[in-house]
Amino acid sequence: MSSSPLAASDLSRDKIQELVDKTPPSGKKRSLGLIALVATLGSLLFGYDTGVISAALPYMYLPHSADGLDINTVEEGLVGTFLCLGAAIGASVGGKLSDKYGRRHNITLLAAVFFFGALGCTFSPNIWVLYFFRVVLGFAVGGASATVPVFLGETAPKRIRGTLVAVDQMMIVFGQFLAFSMNAVLTQIHGGPEVTVSNDVVNSSGQVAAHAGETVSWESVQNLAGVMVESGNGTTWRYMLVLASLPAIALWIGIRLMPESSRWYVANLRIPEAIGSLKRVRDEAKDGPIADELDEMIEVQRKEANQEKWGLGQIIGVKWTRHLLMIGIILGLADQFTGINTAMYYTPKVLSAAGLPMSDAISLNVVSGGISFIGSAVGLWLVTRFARRHVGIYQESSIVVSLGLLSAVFFFLIQPYQDADGNISGAPGFAPYLVLLIVSVFVFAKQSGTVTWVLVAEIFPSKVRGTAMGLAVATLWIANGIVAFVFPIMMKNLGGALTYLIFALINVGSLIFYMKFVPETKYHSLEELEERFEREYS
Repeated sequence: MSSSPLAASDLSRDKIQELVDKTPPSGKKRSLGLIALVATLGSLLFGYDTGVISAALPYMYLPHSADGLDINTVEEGLVGTFLCLGAAIGASVGGKLSDKYGRRHNITLLAAVFFFGALGCTFSPNIWVLYFFRVVLGFAVGGASATVPVFLGETAPKRIRGTLVAVDQMMIVFGQFLAFSMNAVLTQIHGGPEVTVSNDVVNSSGQVAAHAGETVSWESVQNLAGVMVESGNGTTWRYMLVLASLPAIALWIGIRLMPESSRWYVANLRIPEAIGSLKRVRDEAKDGPIADELDEMIEVQRKEANQEKWGLGQIIGVKWTRHLLMIGIILGLADQFTGINTAMYYTPKVLSAAGLPMSDAISLNVVSGGISFIGSAVGLWLVTRFARRHVGIYQESSIVVSLGLLSAVFFFLIQPYQDADGNISGAPGFAPYLVLLIVSVFVFAKQSGTVTWVLVAEIFPSKVRGTAMGLAVATLWIANGIVAFVFPIMMKNLGGALTYLIFALINVGSLIFYMKFVPETKYHSLEELEERFEREYS
């Protein structure tokens, strides 16, 4: 169904009712649960594509003769960084495409990008091709992060809007958990990263670490000189990545069967289409008359049409909006400098550095993924029940303690037992499991205490919200990319103790920031907050 745009000023309440009475549904009824399930497949893919790499990277370290990519620590970091680069672009461009062509249209496009990105990564013949397709995947990830919550928020009625949008965040974390689970299954089937050597391999003590023709774990020989590899199980990482194509197909098929956002139609003054869409998803007995909801949408459209929008120059030129912009940017930086993605991307690497065989490290990553998912559910309750600042202070305090404990475990229980080849001998057997426990506490604290997105959505006045949020989100993705790049380099050159101590100290700064500079937003309307901030920060 299509129609010429109608002027909002011409649409009286009676005219709206007349249009509602004569306009049929644009298709079959769709339950809100089904719409949420289909749309959040985009968020699941967001989580899967950021989480799956944690177990894929160890196999990429294998030589080309073992079907790996022969990567080093710098290249390992860049695999994560390029996805974040693509996500920053996707969040910006995807939002504009969504506004221009529609939310459902954009999600359909992103499903195709997810699919081809997954296949491109899977069949990459070398690291440079992989980088390119990680950018492609990142574009889809960023686009999904900007589009799916908007689609859900605009489609849902008032009574369950918050719940559906919250489900979106939980699906991201569930996608990461699913990736960790699939990684563990594939590792159990194929074994941890292994190679068959074609020569006798001697360690730094002159002892034979592996005999010619023997199949051994890669971590036991990767740091030794003169290793010649004839084969290995490096293709395992490709199986991990290709699985992302399946929910991408499901998303592409499913979203085409869903209605477009009625609010997007109203924003483009395509009122009959908006009515047809609403009739597919509304139960007037529960949600009230469609004509009343449509009238509210049109009234918002009238107000927004007359409202001034500020550009970056205006935001920076006014003291109080400049102050809010800096708070939003620092919130984005602080969110990623918690180090949360050191857990999402590199937990198997951390557990291996603590002394676990890589196969066990990949399998046990499921534990931290499950705890992360539980934490996200608890976080919904905390944000609803408590003040934003208090939740943020709880998050940062818990993170400082957990990262400090990780640093101490590496310093006292692991690094003293590490030899020149990087092997650990004589360390307490419980040390790796203690690391896993503390990492699990860390991810629980972060996921249950995340208030960044809520605060960023609430602190900016309407006239700067789009531009300011875009900058804050872009900063967040840039910080994500920095952490993804530097962490493996830090672990290799500084060791776990100093690496985690640095992250703990960064979070001490973030804790002070929450205590001293982050305003409370929970108990005021957006209009009240705007008046308050202009008064306090001018």
